[in-house]
Amino acid sequence: MKLSKRRSALLAAGLSGALLLSACGGGDDSGSGGSGGGSGEGGGTFSMYIGEPENPLVPGDTTESEGDQVVNALWTGLVKYTEEGEVDFSGVAESIESDDNQNWTITLKDGWTFHDGTPVNAESFVRAWNYTANPQNAQDAGSYLSRIAGFQELQDGAATELSGLAVVDDTTFTVQLSQPFALFPAVVGYNSFYPLPESFYDDPAAFGTRPIGNGPFQAEEDFVPGEGITLTRYDDYAGDDKAQADSVEFRVYADVNTAYNDAQAGNVDIIDVIPPDVIESAESEFGEGFIRTESSQITYLGFPTYDERFADPRVRQAISMAVDRDAISQAIFSGTRAPADSFVAPVVDGYREGSCTYCELDVDRANQLLDDAGFDRSQPIDLWFNAGAGHDAWMEAVGNQLRQNLGVEYVLQGNLDFSEYLPLGEAQGWTGPFRYGWSFDYPAAESYLTPLFTEAALPPLGSNYSFYTDPQVQELITRGDQATDEAEAIADYQAAEDIINEAMPMAPMFFTEIQSVHTENVSNVRLDLFQRVVVSEVTVNS
Repeated sequence: MKLSKRRSALLAAGLSGALLLSACGGGDDSGSGGSGGGSGEGGGTFSMYIGEPENPLVPGDTTESEGDQVVNALWTGLVKYTEEGEVDFSGVAESIESDDNQNWTITLKDGWTFHDGTPVNAESFVRAWNYTANPQNAQDAGSYLSRIAGFQELQDGAATELSGLAVVDDTTFTVQLSQPFALFPAVVGYNSFYPLPESFYDDPAAFGTRPIGNGPFQAEEDFVPGEGITLTRYDDYAGDDKAQADSVEFRVYADVNTAYNDAQAGNVDIIDVIPPDVIESAESEFGEGFIRTESSQITYLGFPTYDERFADPRVRQAISMAVDRDAISQAIFSGTRAPADSFVAPVVDGYREGSCTYCELDVDRANQLLDDAGFDRSQPIDLWFNAGAGHDAWMEAVGNQLRQNLGVEYVLQGNLDFSEYLPLGEAQGWTGPFRYGWSFDYPAAESYLTPLFTEAALPPLGSNYSFYTDPQVQELITRGDQATDEAEAIADYQAAEDIINEAMPMAPMFFTEIQSVHTENVSNVRLDLFQRVVVSEVTVNS
């Protein structure tokens, strides 16, 4: 479905209160009824499918979708977001204010506690941000702190803390950025900006197994790899979105097809993303329990730019132009994936139709580019994807098109589960094009660029798995961050996108509509802007 566009106040000065961002609502307006939120008096237990998280359940080390779902049931950040993409001060922050967009004062609300009863205060944020940004701790989301003054000194080993952070009192701390950034209040709703209790620092490894957050659900048992974890409602939760159910079981499956079979049998209540081959039958089978959600996600075919075989941009451009995205969408996804034509999704301001000039099928030009680059067609191309998540069919279709259109054989490399797949990528172990998906962390065009195509986002502190960097891209993004009006900022971000397009470190493949299902045991099921099931709103019917 097409969602309505909202006017952006992206670069409003002196931000406080609700900041209207440039997103369309990604939340599904065909969700299964109910207004969500509430008093937390519903009760009952429900279950939902997840894949194996990559890392222990620590917010600053969780950037992938499986762990993210659990972490965001356990934590609430400084700000939250409405279904329309507005920053909503219903989290821990009372206000986030600045006169110059570089020096910020964050004031916290009283009364928020961690699940162990200790207070959520200014120190619990500042110490957590210092920990996440420190390269010695190798936190996956560390790069999101890169705008804070002192980040580079911390990376270089010249400092042990971020110089831009200072605690004023229990409910106030200040943040100095290295450059002005008007969007800062929107960014701090992401995982890497969540607080941590003192107990975390006693034993971070044990904490990641049984986390202590400040969100609507708490962990009273360990997370067990391969099995999952059951969270219970935190009755002293200070937020407005108290959990409706008594508990939620996050059940780990190695294969989403097995999970879907269990949902058909009523053995698991919610599947957030169903396998492609059941899209056509699921609606009639689940009725009102079938949900469509327009997503902020872009599905990519990434390239290992560190590998000599894929180091030439012409090779990457050729492979992108040899793939018929629409044919794959029709054959594999029943037409529910839109061929991607930009590095910025249509759900935010800054998207330009056709800005990815190498996303259009052109077999003749693709072959010419491959010849010009001197690509060795006698060796097969490895195609990498994570196992058990429904990617086999479309990646095989990509391989068949490379064989047909470029005369190159392929080998599917899809035997690793998610928790093994991403670490291999971080270690530069992918030997050919790889599947990747990216949803925004906050609703802005910049959220599609900085986390994927800048030096600060290189692993292990970030998600730049293609290992592509260009100083010009970083310079344009930084200039956009400092722009005084929205049009100027977007122009700079688009100029950066144009450079990325020529380099083609990742080929945009699809803009994604997600199909989910749930059983009759639950109601009020919806996915938010970030493709998470909003578990606090789910009610249990039996």
